[in-house]
Amino acid sequence: MQRTRIDAIVNLAGARVLGMPWTARRRRELLASRVDVTSALVGLMRRLQQPPRVLVSASAVGYYGTSPGDAIELLDENSPARPGEFQSDLCAAIEHEARRAEALKVRVVRMRFGVVLGRGDGAYPMLALSARMGFGAVLGSGHQPAPWIHLDDAVGMIRFAMDDDSLSGPLNAVAPDTPPQARFARSLAASFGRRAWLRMPAAPPRALVGEMATILLDGQNVVPRAALAAGYAWRHPVLEDAFSNLARNPARNQPGSATTTAASSTTAVTR
Repeated sequence: MQRTRIDAIVNLAGARVLGMPWTARRRRELLASRVDVTSALVGLMRRLQQPPRVLVSASAVGYYGTSPGDAIELLDENSPARPGEFQSDLCAAIEHEARRAEALKVRVVRMRFGVVLGRGDGAYPMLALSARMGFGAVLGSGHQPAPWIHLDDAVGMIRFAMDDDSLSGPLNAVAPDTPPQARFARSLAASFGRRAWLRMPAAPPRALVGEMATILLDGQNVVPRAALAAGYAWRHPVLEDAFSNLARNPARNQPGSATTTAASSTTAVTR
């Protein structure tokens, strides 16, 4: 009987990080939705007669923790985690589980995503709605770095990681243009012919949602050093171009499209 070989696995599973406050129950849910799936995938690889050649596993720039205030330390793939911060501990746990596949001689690429900008899901639809209605806001000081990547490049970099046998280990999946949050908000508003005239002080969100507010109020100045060195060519390397593309292409990246599906699930590629 002919057996189908799984050549590559892309694991992007996980519950939404933004939304509900990080209560103890919510933290367990966020951890289980990522670590348990990754553990199950590695278990599947152990049972296969021939393991896949590559596992591309999603992590996030939250691995580096946050840079409070106006810190602008550059963070590349060699920068350490920040134990004790939940988002850093969460990403470290995911990556630890993914690395178990290395014992099976599987090439493991741990992709650390910034905010993925796509129309179908994620942060962009709600941010775009607020900006279009004139409610775009500068958060806190507005100086905090806001790493991002267009969905086209998120999918493109996943494919790049699958195909380039020289890539392994961490890979920062962000655009080379990392703006401060104030520029992010103003550029998004400008893509709809609006202005981001509101300011949200840091104190209210920190009081309302606690540590989860660090994602919005404290940034990471992440650079995609490994992708640059490997020669990845971004389709949307500059923030204003990415927002312009999304604003003028309302039919792109709707739920159910190939790119949206690839950015929200675990996929096995057979050959």
